[in-house]
Amino acid sequence: MPGLLRGIVRTAAVAGTATAVHGRVQRRQDAKFAQRDADTAATRNQAYEEQMAPPPAPAPAPAAPAAPAASATEDRLAQLKSLGELKQSGVLTDAEFEAQKAKILAG
Repeated sequence: MPGLLRGIVRTAAVAGTATAVHGRVQRRQDAKFAQRDADTAATRNQAYEEQMAPPPAPAPAPAAPAAPAASATEDRLAQLKSLGELKQSGVLTDAEFEAQKAKILAG
């Protein structure tokens, strides 16, 4: 009987240890899988939110650049040249020429 009792105690100890180890491993795996599932769900939710978000408003078109000052200067020079040609041809008097020239230079 003592041998039989020793065998039963040994079997109970091994089974108890195995059950405790199995429980610890099971809890650790459950925690790991729960964390992985939570990360996957968070990634999926973030992707869904990005997909459902309205598209960003298009950026406003850049304003057309103002006419460069060189162009305005060239335009004034062209007007003054044509005014000078009109004066030389006799179409404009000196007073009319000076008045038109003042308007061009002021504008």
